[in-house]
Amino acid sequence: MKNHYMGLLPKVHLWADVLLLNLSFFSAYLFRFDGFSEIFKNQYVNLLLVANLMWILTIYFLKTYQFSRLSYNWNTQLAKFFKAAVVHAAVMMAFLYLTKQGEDYSRYQFLMTYGLFMLMSALLRSAAVLILKVYRQAGYNYNRFAIVGKGDLASLIREFYGERRELGYRYYGMFELGATDTPVQDLEAFVREKQLDYVYCCLNEMTDEQVREIIKMGERQRTQIRLVPDFRGFMTNMATIEYHDMYPIIQVNTKPFSSFNEQTLKRTFDLVFSIIVMILGAPIFFFVWAAIKITSPGPVFFKQLRSGRWGEMFYIYKFRSMYVDADKMGLKHSQGDNDPRITPIGRFLRKSRLDELPQFINVLKGEMSVVGPRPLFKYDVDMLMEAAPHEFQRLLTVKPGITSIGQINVGYADTVAKNVERLKYDLQYLKSYSVFDDVRLIFRTVQVMVLGRGQ
Repeated sequence: MKNHYMGLLPKVHLWADVLLLNLSFFSAYLFRFDGFSEIFKNQYVNLLLVANLMWILTIYFLKTYQFSRLSYNWNTQLAKFFKAAVVHAAVMMAFLYLTKQGEDYSRYQFLMTYGLFMLMSALLRSAAVLILKVYRQAGYNYNRFAIVGKGDLASLIREFYGERRELGYRYYGMFELGATDTPVQDLEAFVREKQLDYVYCCLNEMTDEQVREIIKMGERQRTQIRLVPDFRGFMTNMATIEYHDMYPIIQVNTKPFSSFNEQTLKRTFDLVFSIIVMILGAPIFFFVWAAIKITSPGPVFFKQLRSGRWGEMFYIYKFRSMYVDADKMGLKHSQGDNDPRITPIGRFLRKSRLDELPQFINVLKGEMSVVGPRPLFKYDVDMLMEAAPHEFQRLLTVKPGITSIGQINVGYADTVAKNVERLKYDLQYLKSYSVFDDVRLIFRTVQVMVLGRGQ
Protein backbone atom coordinates (compact mmCIF):
# COMPACT_ATOMS: atom_id res chain seq x y z
CA MET A 1 0.00 0.00 0.00
CA LYS A 2 1.39 3.36 -1.02
CA ASN A 3 1.92 6.07 1.56
CA HIS A 4 -1.23 8.22 1.59
CA TYR A 5 -0.06 10.47 4.41
CA MET A 6 2.73 12.44 2.76
CA GLY A 7 1.11 15.79 3.60
CA LEU A 8 0.03 14.88 7.14
CA LEU A 9 3.16 15.93 9.05
CA PRO A 10 3.12 19.62 7.93
CA LYS A 11 -0.57 19.84 8.87
CA VAL A 12 0.10 18.31 12.29
CA HIS A 13 2.87 20.84 12.95
CA LEU A 14 0.69 23.71 11.73
CA TRP A 15 -2.28 22.97 13.98
CA ALA A 16 -0.01 22.01 16.89
CA ASP A 17 1.65 25.42 16.69
CA VAL A 18 -1.72 27.20 16.55
CA LEU A 19 -2.78 25.24 19.64
CA LEU A 20 0.50 25.99 21.46
CA LEU A 21 0.28 29.71 20.60
CA ASN A 22 -3.14 29.90 22.23
CA LEU A 23 -2.09 27.70 25.16
CA SER A 24 0.96 29.94 25.73
CA PHE A 25 -1.24 33.04 25.63
CA PHE A 26 -3.68 31.68 28.23
CA SER A 27 -0.87 30.32 30.43
CA ALA A 28 0.91 33.70 30.42
CA TYR A 29 -2.40 35.42 31.23
CA LEU A 30 -2.97 33.03 34.12
CA PHE A 31 0.50 33.70 35.58
CA ARG A 32 0.12 37.45 35.15
CA PHE A 33 -3.43 37.95 36.43
CA ASP A 34 -3.97 34.87 38.65
CA GLY A 35 -7.10 33.64 36.85
CA PHE A 36 -9.38 33.90 33.84
CA SER A 37 -12.38 35.60 35.43
CA GLU A 38 -11.90 38.86 33.51
CA ILE A 39 -10.33 37.63 30.27
CA PHE A 40 -13.53 37.62 28.22
CA LYS A 41 -14.49 41.08 29.49
CA ASN A 42 -11.36 42.91 28.34
CA GLN A 43 -9.28 43.59 25.24
CA TYR A 44 -7.09 40.47 25.56
CA VAL A 45 -9.57 38.36 23.58
CA ASN A 46 -9.20 40.76 20.65
CA LEU A 47 -5.43 40.57 20.94
CA LEU A 48 -5.57 36.77 20.80
CA LEU A 49 -7.75 36.83 17.69
CA VAL A 50 -5.33 39.21 15.98
CA ALA A 51 -2.37 37.03 17.03
CA ASN A 52 -3.95 33.95 15.45
CA LEU A 53 -4.71 35.80 12.22
CA MET A 54 -1.18 37.22 12.07
CA TRP A 55 0.31 33.77 12.67
CA ILE A 56 -1.58 32.30 9.73
CA LEU A 57 -0.43 35.17 7.49
CA THR A 58 3.18 34.88 8.73
CA ILE A 59 3.53 31.15 8.07
CA TYR A 60 1.84 31.57 4.69
CA PHE A 61 4.35 34.13 3.46
CA LEU A 62 7.38 32.45 5.07
CA LYS A 63 6.31 28.94 3.91
CA THR A 64 7.15 27.61 7.37
CA TYR A 65 5.56 24.20 6.85
CA GLN A 66 6.89 23.38 3.41
CA PHE A 67 9.43 20.59 3.83
CA SER A 68 10.27 17.16 2.47
CA ARG A 69 11.60 13.99 4.08
CA LEU A 70 15.12 15.07 3.25
CA SER A 71 14.72 18.55 4.75
CA TYR A 72 12.78 17.37 7.82
CA ASN A 73 15.51 17.55 10.44
CA TRP A 74 16.14 19.30 13.73
CA ASN A 75 18.15 22.25 12.38
CA THR A 76 15.77 23.07 9.53
CA GLN A 77 12.65 22.76 11.66
CA LEU A 78 13.94 24.98 14.45
CA ALA A 79 15.34 27.56 12.02
CA LYS A 80 12.04 27.86 10.15
CA PHE A 81 9.95 28.01 13.31
CA PHE A 82 12.12 30.58 15.15
CA LYS A 83 12.16 32.77 12.05
CA ALA A 84 8.36 32.71 11.92
CA ALA A 85 8.03 33.30 15.69
CA VAL A 86 10.38 36.31 15.65
CA VAL A 87 8.63 37.84 12.64
CA HIS A 88 5.24 37.25 14.27
CA ALA A 89 6.37 38.92 17.51
CA ALA A 90 7.71 41.91 15.57
CA VAL A 91 4.45 42.24 13.61
CA MET A 92 2.40 42.10 16.81
CA MET A 93 4.56 44.78 18.45
CA ALA A 94 4.19 46.95 15.37
CA PHE A 95 0.42 46.41 15.48
CA LEU A 96 0.21 47.48 19.13
CA TYR A 97 2.39 50.51 18.45
CA LEU A 98 0.50 51.67 15.36
CA THR A 99 -2.90 51.24 17.03
CA LYS A 100 -1.57 52.98 20.17
CA GLN A 101 -2.75 50.13 22.38
CA GLY A 102 0.63 49.13 23.77
CA GLU A 103 -0.06 50.67 27.19
CA ASP A 104 -3.28 48.62 27.53
CA TYR A 105 -1.48 45.28 27.55
CA SER A 106 0.99 43.70 29.95
CA ARG A 107 4.53 43.52 28.56
CA TYR A 108 5.22 40.66 30.97
CA GLN A 109 2.30 38.69 29.54
CA PHE A 110 3.43 39.46 25.98
CA LEU A 111 7.02 38.31 26.54
CA MET A 112 5.99 35.25 28.53
CA THR A 113 3.60 34.20 25.75
CA TYR A 114 6.40 34.08 23.18
CA GLY A 115 8.84 32.52 25.63
CA LEU A 116 6.45 29.64 26.36
CA PHE A 117 5.44 29.35 22.70
CA MET A 118 9.04 29.03 21.47
CA LEU A 119 10.01 26.61 24.25
CA MET A 120 7.05 24.26 23.82
CA SER A 121 7.18 24.27 20.01
CA ALA A 122 10.94 23.63 20.04
CA LEU A 123 10.45 20.68 22.41
CA LEU A 124 7.61 19.34 20.27
CA ARG A 125 9.72 19.51 17.10
CA SER A 126 12.69 17.87 18.78
CA ALA A 127 10.48 15.04 20.02
CA ALA A 128 8.79 14.63 16.61
CA VAL A 129 12.10 14.45 14.74
CA LEU A 130 13.53 11.95 17.23
CA ILE A 131 10.43 9.71 17.32
CA LEU A 132 10.10 9.71 13.53
CA LYS A 133 13.79 8.86 13.16
CA VAL A 134 13.52 5.89 15.53
CA TYR A 135 10.22 4.81 13.93
CA ARG A 136 11.69 4.77 10.41
CA GLN A 137 14.91 3.07 11.50
CA ALA A 138 12.72 0.31 12.91
CA GLY A 139 11.34 -0.25 9.39
CA TYR A 140 8.04 1.66 9.47
CA ASN A 141 6.68 4.63 7.48
CA TYR A 142 8.88 3.95 4.49
CA ASN A 143 8.72 4.84 0.78
CA ARG A 144 9.41 2.14 -1.80
CA PHE A 145 11.76 2.96 -4.66
CA ALA A 146 13.52 1.37 -7.62
CA ILE A 147 16.31 2.68 -9.85
CA VAL A 148 16.53 2.69 -13.65
CA GLY A 149 20.23 2.24 -14.33
CA LYS A 150 22.98 -0.05 -13.08
CA GLY A 151 26.11 2.11 -13.17
CA ASP A 152 28.01 4.02 -10.47
CA LEU A 153 25.32 6.70 -10.21
CA ALA A 154 22.65 4.09 -9.47
CA SER A 155 24.88 2.60 -6.76
CA LEU A 156 25.37 6.04 -5.19
CA ILE A 157 21.60 6.57 -5.01
CA ARG A 158 21.11 3.20 -3.35
CA GLU A 159 23.96 3.80 -0.87
CA PHE A 160 22.65 7.28 -0.02
CA TYR A 161 19.34 5.94 1.28
CA GLY A 162 20.91 2.80 2.69
CA GLU A 163 23.12 4.90 4.97
CA ARG A 164 20.22 7.16 6.00
CA ARG A 165 17.55 4.77 7.19
CA GLU A 166 15.94 7.57 9.18
CA LEU A 167 14.69 9.05 5.87
CA GLY A 168 12.44 6.02 5.41
CA TYR A 169 13.28 4.75 1.91
CA ARG A 170 13.29 1.04 1.05
CA TYR A 171 15.15 -0.22 -2.04
CA TYR A 172 13.34 -2.69 -4.37
CA GLY A 173 15.65 -3.16 -7.32
CA MET A 174 17.57 -1.83 -10.35
CA PHE A 175 16.52 -1.96 -14.00
CA GLU A 176 18.68 -1.56 -17.08
CA LEU A 177 16.68 -0.45 -20.11
CA GLY A 178 17.43 -2.40 -23.25
CA ALA A 179 17.94 -5.68 -21.41
CA THR A 180 14.56 -6.92 -22.75
CA ASP A 181 12.41 -6.19 -25.78
CA THR A 182 9.73 -4.45 -23.69
CA PRO A 183 11.63 -2.76 -20.84
CA VAL A 184 9.08 -0.13 -19.85
CA GLN A 185 6.26 -2.69 -19.78
CA ASP A 186 8.31 -4.93 -17.50
CA LEU A 187 9.13 -1.98 -15.26
CA GLU A 188 5.47 -0.95 -15.12
CA ALA A 189 4.43 -4.46 -14.09
CA PHE A 190 7.03 -4.37 -11.31
CA VAL A 191 5.90 -0.89 -10.16
CA ARG A 192 2.29 -2.10 -10.05
CA GLU A 193 3.17 -5.30 -8.17
CA LYS A 194 5.39 -3.64 -5.54
CA GLN A 195 3.33 -0.42 -5.40
CA LEU A 196 6.45 1.72 -5.67
CA ASP A 197 6.33 5.33 -4.53
CA TYR A 198 9.39 6.51 -6.53
CA VAL A 199 11.38 5.52 -9.59
CA TYR A 200 14.83 7.10 -9.93
CA CYS A 201 16.05 7.48 -13.52
CA CYS A 202 19.80 7.80 -14.14
CA LEU A 203 19.75 10.11 -17.16
CA ASN A 204 23.27 9.23 -18.28
CA GLU A 205 22.02 5.68 -19.09
CA MET A 206 18.76 6.63 -20.83
CA THR A 207 17.51 8.19 -24.04
CA ASP A 208 14.99 11.04 -24.17
CA GLU A 209 12.33 8.67 -25.52
CA GLN A 210 12.84 6.24 -22.65
CA VAL A 211 12.50 9.08 -20.14
CA ARG A 212 9.22 10.20 -21.73
CA GLU A 213 7.85 6.65 -21.63
CA ILE A 214 8.71 6.23 -17.95
CA ILE A 215 7.09 9.55 -17.05
CA LYS A 216 3.86 8.41 -18.78
CA MET A 217 4.12 5.11 -16.91
CA GLY A 218 4.47 7.04 -13.62
CA GLU A 219 1.30 8.99 -14.41
CA ARG A 220 -0.60 5.77 -15.01
CA GLN A 221 0.64 4.13 -11.81
CA ARG A 222 0.56 7.29 -9.65
CA THR A 223 4.29 6.86 -8.98
CA GLN A 224 6.67 9.81 -8.64
CA ILE A 225 9.50 9.87 -11.20
CA ARG A 226 12.80 11.44 -10.14
CA LEU A 227 15.33 12.29 -12.86
CA VAL A 228 18.97 12.17 -11.71
CA PRO A 229 21.62 13.86 -13.92
CA ASP A 230 25.26 12.86 -13.52
CA PHE A 231 27.47 15.84 -12.62
CA ARG A 232 30.16 13.83 -10.85
CA GLY A 233 33.72 14.75 -11.63
CA PHE A 234 33.20 18.35 -12.70
CA MET A 235 30.65 19.95 -10.37
CA THR A 236 32.04 20.35 -6.85
CA ASN A 237 30.15 23.52 -5.92
CA MET A 238 26.61 24.00 -4.69
CA ALA A 239 24.14 24.49 -7.56
CA THR A 240 20.63 25.83 -7.92
CA ILE A 241 18.05 25.32 -10.65
CA GLU A 242 16.14 28.22 -12.19
CA TYR A 243 13.38 27.86 -14.75
CA HIS A 244 13.55 30.17 -17.77
CA ASP A 245 10.08 29.62 -19.18
CA MET A 246 10.01 25.79 -19.54
CA TYR A 247 13.79 25.30 -19.63
CA PRO A 248 15.66 24.37 -16.43
CA ILE A 249 18.92 26.30 -16.05
CA ILE A 250 21.50 24.94 -13.59
CA GLN A 251 23.49 27.71 -11.95
CA VAL A 252 26.80 26.60 -10.48
CA ASN A 253 27.80 28.82 -7.58
CA THR A 254 31.37 29.68 -8.48
CA LYS A 255 31.62 31.85 -5.38
CA PRO A 256 30.09 31.43 -1.92
CA PHE A 257 27.07 33.53 -0.91
CA SER A 258 26.04 33.87 -4.57
CA SER A 259 22.36 34.40 -3.86
CA PHE A 260 20.95 37.80 -2.93
CA ASN A 261 19.26 36.32 0.16
CA GLU A 262 22.53 34.90 1.51
CA GLN A 263 24.40 38.17 0.91
CA THR A 264 21.66 40.23 2.55
CA LEU A 265 21.33 37.89 5.53
CA LYS A 266 25.06 37.75 6.18
CA ARG A 267 25.53 41.52 5.85
CA THR A 268 22.53 42.21 8.11
CA PHE A 269 23.88 39.82 10.74
CA ASP A 270 27.33 41.45 10.54
CA LEU A 271 25.94 44.97 11.00
CA VAL A 272 23.54 44.11 13.83
CA PHE A 273 26.08 41.99 15.73
CA SER A 274 28.87 44.58 15.32
CA ILE A 275 26.69 47.46 16.54
CA ILE A 276 25.58 45.44 19.59
CA VAL A 277 29.18 44.48 20.44
CA MET A 278 30.44 48.06 20.12
CA ILE A 279 27.63 49.45 22.28
CA LEU A 280 27.66 46.79 25.00
CA GLY A 281 31.44 46.42 24.84
CA ALA A 282 32.17 50.14 25.23
CA PRO A 283 33.46 49.70 28.83
CA ILE A 284 35.87 46.97 27.65
CA PHE A 285 37.06 49.17 24.79
CA PHE A 286 37.77 51.97 27.29
CA PHE A 287 39.54 49.63 29.73
CA VAL A 288 41.83 48.24 27.01
CA TRP A 289 42.49 51.75 25.68
CA ALA A 290 43.50 52.96 29.17
CA ALA A 291 45.66 49.88 29.86
CA ILE A 292 47.64 50.32 26.63
CA LYS A 293 48.01 54.06 27.17
CA ILE A 294 49.33 53.63 30.72
CA THR A 295 51.67 50.67 30.20
CA SER A 296 53.33 51.48 26.87
CA PRO A 297 54.22 54.73 25.09
CA GLY A 298 52.79 55.17 21.60
CA PRO A 299 49.40 55.03 19.85
CA VAL A 300 46.62 52.84 21.23
CA PHE A 301 45.47 51.60 17.84
CA PHE A 302 47.51 49.82 15.22
CA LYS A 303 46.68 49.46 11.54
CA GLN A 304 48.23 47.05 9.09
CA LEU A 305 47.78 46.36 5.38
CA ARG A 306 46.03 43.03 4.74
CA SER A 307 44.52 41.23 1.75
CA GLY A 308 40.72 41.23 1.55
CA ARG A 309 38.05 40.02 -0.82
CA TRP A 310 39.27 39.50 -4.41
CA GLY A 311 42.78 40.24 -3.15
CA GLU A 312 42.07 43.95 -2.60
CA MET A 313 44.27 45.49 0.09
CA PHE A 314 42.82 47.30 3.10
CA TYR A 315 43.96 48.47 6.52
CA ILE A 316 42.96 46.22 9.41
CA TYR A 317 42.54 47.84 12.86
CA LYS A 318 43.78 46.37 16.13
CA PHE A 319 44.66 47.41 19.64
CA ARG A 320 48.46 47.74 19.67
CA SER A 321 50.06 44.71 21.36
CA MET A 322 53.70 45.34 20.37
CA TYR A 323 56.25 48.06 21.06
CA VAL A 324 56.27 50.98 18.63
CA ASP A 325 59.66 50.06 17.13
CA ALA A 326 58.82 46.32 16.72
CA ASP A 327 59.38 46.47 12.94
CA LYS A 328 63.08 47.21 13.46
CA MET A 329 63.63 43.69 14.83
CA GLY A 330 63.11 42.24 11.33
CA LEU A 331 60.56 39.62 12.35
CA LYS A 332 57.32 39.06 10.46
CA HIS A 333 55.36 36.28 12.13
CA SER A 334 54.69 36.03 15.83
CA GLN A 335 57.27 34.05 17.81
CA GLY A 336 54.79 32.96 20.47
CA ASP A 337 54.97 33.78 24.18
CA ASN A 338 58.70 34.58 23.97
CA ASP A 339 58.32 37.18 21.21
CA PRO A 340 60.39 40.19 22.44
CA ARG A 341 58.27 42.65 20.48
CA ILE A 342 55.09 42.03 22.51
CA THR A 343 54.31 44.32 25.46
CA PRO A 344 53.21 42.83 28.81
CA ILE A 345 49.62 44.02 28.32
CA GLY A 346 49.84 42.95 24.66
CA ARG A 347 50.48 39.35 25.70
CA PHE A 348 47.21 39.36 27.64
CA LEU A 349 45.35 41.03 24.76
CA ARG A 350 46.54 38.37 22.32
CA LYS A 351 45.68 35.46 24.60
CA SER A 352 42.18 36.84 25.18
CA ARG A 353 41.80 38.05 21.55
CA LEU A 354 40.82 41.48 22.83
CA ASP A 355 43.32 43.06 20.45
CA GLU A 356 40.94 42.10 17.60
CA LEU A 357 37.99 44.19 18.89
CA PRO A 358 38.65 47.28 16.69
CA GLN A 359 38.10 45.08 13.63
CA PHE A 360 34.37 45.57 14.16
CA ILE A 361 35.07 48.97 12.59
CA ASN A 362 36.28 47.10 9.49
CA VAL A 363 33.03 45.13 9.55
CA LEU A 364 30.93 48.30 9.68
CA LYS A 365 32.94 49.71 6.77
CA GLY A 366 32.15 46.59 4.74
CA GLU A 367 35.79 45.45 4.46
CA MET A 368 35.35 42.41 6.73
CA SER A 369 32.72 40.05 8.09
CA VAL A 370 32.30 38.79 11.65
CA VAL A 371 32.94 35.20 10.52
CA GLY A 372 35.15 34.38 7.55
CA PRO A 373 38.71 33.38 6.65
CA ARG A 374 41.32 35.51 8.39
CA PRO A 375 42.83 38.39 6.35
CA LEU A 376 46.47 37.69 5.48
CA PHE A 377 49.65 39.61 4.82
CA LYS A 378 50.59 40.02 1.18
CA TYR A 379 53.52 37.61 1.51
CA ASP A 380 51.22 34.97 3.09
CA VAL A 381 48.87 35.38 0.12
CA ASP A 382 51.74 34.84 -2.32
CA MET A 383 52.88 31.81 -0.33
CA LEU A 384 49.43 30.17 -0.40
CA MET A 385 48.95 30.97 -4.09
CA GLU A 386 52.02 28.80 -4.69
CA ALA A 387 51.14 26.04 -2.22
CA ALA A 388 47.37 25.67 -2.95
CA PRO A 389 46.32 28.07 -5.73
CA HIS A 390 42.86 26.68 -6.52
CA GLU A 391 41.74 26.29 -2.89
CA PHE A 392 43.06 29.69 -1.82
CA GLN A 393 41.40 31.38 -4.80
CA ARG A 394 38.03 30.34 -3.35
CA LEU A 395 38.84 32.02 -0.04
CA LEU A 396 39.42 35.29 -1.88
CA THR A 397 35.81 35.26 -3.10
CA VAL A 398 34.47 36.18 0.36
CA LYS A 399 35.19 38.91 2.88
CA PRO A 400 37.77 38.01 5.54
CA GLY A 401 36.47 37.64 9.08
CA ILE A 402 37.35 38.53 12.66
CA THR A 403 37.13 34.85 13.52
CA SER A 404 37.03 31.65 11.49
CA ILE A 405 36.88 27.90 11.94
CA GLY A 406 40.53 27.72 10.85
CA GLN A 407 41.57 30.32 13.41
CA ILE A 408 39.78 28.42 16.17
CA ASN A 409 41.22 25.00 15.30
CA VAL A 410 44.72 25.96 14.14
CA GLY A 411 45.37 29.40 15.61
CA TYR A 412 48.13 31.66 14.36
CA ALA A 413 49.87 30.20 11.28
CA ASP A 414 53.59 30.95 11.05
CA THR A 415 54.53 28.23 8.51
CA VAL A 416 53.31 27.12 5.09
CA ALA A 417 52.03 23.83 6.55
CA LYS A 418 49.94 25.60 9.22
CA ASN A 419 48.59 28.07 6.68
CA VAL A 420 47.48 25.22 4.41
CA GLU A 421 45.94 23.37 7.37
CA ARG A 422 44.00 26.48 8.38
CA LEU A 423 42.99 26.94 4.75
CA LYS A 424 41.38 23.48 4.69
CA TYR A 425 39.29 24.30 7.76
CA ASP A 426 38.15 27.63 6.29
CA LEU A 427 37.08 25.92 3.06
CA GLN A 428 34.60 23.85 5.08
CA TYR A 429 32.84 27.07 6.07
CA LEU A 430 32.34 28.07 2.44
CA LYS A 431 30.44 24.92 1.47
CA SER A 432 27.19 26.11 3.03
CA TYR A 433 26.14 29.20 4.93
CA SER A 434 23.74 29.67 7.81
CA VAL A 435 23.41 32.21 10.62
CA PHE A 436 23.45 29.30 13.07
CA ASP A 437 26.94 28.32 11.87
CA ASP A 438 28.13 31.89 12.43
CA VAL A 439 26.63 32.00 15.93
CA ARG A 440 28.17 28.62 16.78
CA LEU A 441 31.63 29.79 15.68
CA ILE A 442 31.22 33.02 17.65
CA PHE A 443 30.43 31.03 20.80
CA ARG A 444 33.53 28.89 20.23
CA THR A 445 35.58 32.07 19.80
CA VAL A 446 34.22 33.46 23.09
CA GLN A 447 35.27 30.20 24.73
CA VAL A 448 38.81 30.66 23.38
CA MET A 449 38.82 34.25 24.70
CA VAL A 450 37.62 33.29 28.19
CA LEU A 451 40.13 30.42 28.46
CA GLY A 452 42.95 32.61 27.10
CA ARG A 453 43.89 30.23 24.30
CA GLY A 454 44.37 32.85 21.59
CA GLN A 455 47.68 33.24 19.78
